[in-house]
Amino acid sequence: MYPPELVAPMKTELTSVGFDELTTAQDVDQALSPDSGTVLVMVNSVCGCAAGSARPAVRLAIGNGKIPSRLTTVFAGVDQEATAQARKYMLPYPPSSPSIGLFNNGKLVHFIERHHIEGSSPQMIADNLQSAFNEYC
Repeated sequence: MYPPELVAPMKTELTSVGFDELTTAQDVDQALSPDSGTVLVMVNSVCGCAAGSARPAVRLAIGNGKIPSRLTTVFAGVDQEATAQARKYMLPYPPSSPSIGLFNNGKLVHFIERHHIEGSSPQMIADNLQSAFNEYC
């Protein structure tokens, strides 16, 4: 588990632009209920690819004309219960952080794994997300 003072700026980078923190399994279940509409779940992380690519990418992506009805985040290594529950919804993909899932009424419709984030520019990832937003939102 990471100290709260270490991860606070990493969490704020998303919450300051409208992402809701999910910290319990119940929060995740409620956010991804069958009538939840479109929900983006960012599995945040302390790693360099989260800082350099994933978080900047989701911030860019939400500038699109169509965006999910709800933006959410869990933090791997911090919100352990919520992260484990979110990963159940992300099956059959293996646990990966950072990662980004787009859900429609509780069903995973688009997923970006860590290996798609590593080495990709924020703009490339944002373009990928915006295409999914245009299709599903």
